[in-house]
Amino acid sequence: MCLNKTYKITSDDALLITDIQNDFLPGGALPIPGGDEIVPVLNGYARIFKDAKAHVFASKDWHPPNHCSFKLQGGLWPPHCVQGTKGAEFSPDLKLPKDAVVAFKATDPMRESYSVFDGTTFAKELKERCIKRLFVGGLATDYCVLNTVLDARKLGYETVVLMDATLGINATPGDVDRAVESMLKCGALQATAADFPDAVDTLSMDETDADLLEDKPVGKADVKKKARMRSRGSAKRLPTER
Repeated sequence: MCLNKTYKITSDDALLITDIQNDFLPGGALPIPGGDEIVPVLNGYARIFKDAKAHVFASKDWHPPNHCSFKLQGGLWPPHCVQGTKGAEFSPDLKLPKDAVVAFKATDPMRESYSVFDGTTFAKELKERCIKRLFVGGLATDYCVLNTVLDARKLGYETVVLMDATLGINATPGDVDRAVESMLKCGALQATAADFPDAVDTLSMDETDADLLEDKPVGKADVKKKARMRSRGSAKRLPTER
C-alpha cells in the first residue's frame, strides 16, 4: 500500500541544492531543458529550511580546465562549470540564505565526481551539525542527485528526494526513471510541496505566483493547488512502499 508522508523541518534537517549553475541552465554549455523552472521551487524550499532554523547547503561542479570528464580529455561532456568562469556561477535567480554552505566538487582533473560526498568535506559538515535527515533537489537527477543520494544512504542518512525540484539530463531515454528507481531501492524517500503542509504557502509563493495574485483575483487555495500539482519533466513521483 502506498502511504503519504508529511514532513516537519527541524534543526536536525539539511537541504542540499545541487548544481544550479549557469552551464546547466538554458543557454549554458550543458543545458538541461527546463532546468531554470525548478529554481523558484528550490528557493521556496530554502526559505522553509531557513525559517525552521535548519541547514542549507549548495554544491557546485568546480572543474579545472583539463578535467577528465570533458570530451577533449576523452570524457562524455563538453567543457562546463570550469573554475572561475561565468558558467560555473550559481544562477542569478537562486536565492540562497547568507549562511548557506557551498561544497565544491569534481576539482581533481583526473577524477570524475558526481556525488557531493566524493572528494569534499560535505560528510564532515553534516556530522558537525548533527544532521539526521537530508533533503536533496537540483540538477541532474540521473547524475549528481542520484550519486549523492546513494552515498547519503550508504552513510546512514534518512534521505528525501524533492521530486518537484529536480530534473535530469536523460541522455539515454529512461535514465531519469531508472535513477529514481535506484534511489528508492536504496531506501531514499520522495517528497513534493504537498508533503510539507505547514509550509505550502512558502513553497508555492515564488515570484511568478506573486505576480498572479497581483494581476488576477486568485485565492490562496488556488496557489496551494498549483504547488501540489507541480511536476517537472521526467522526474515524476513513483509509488513507494512504506
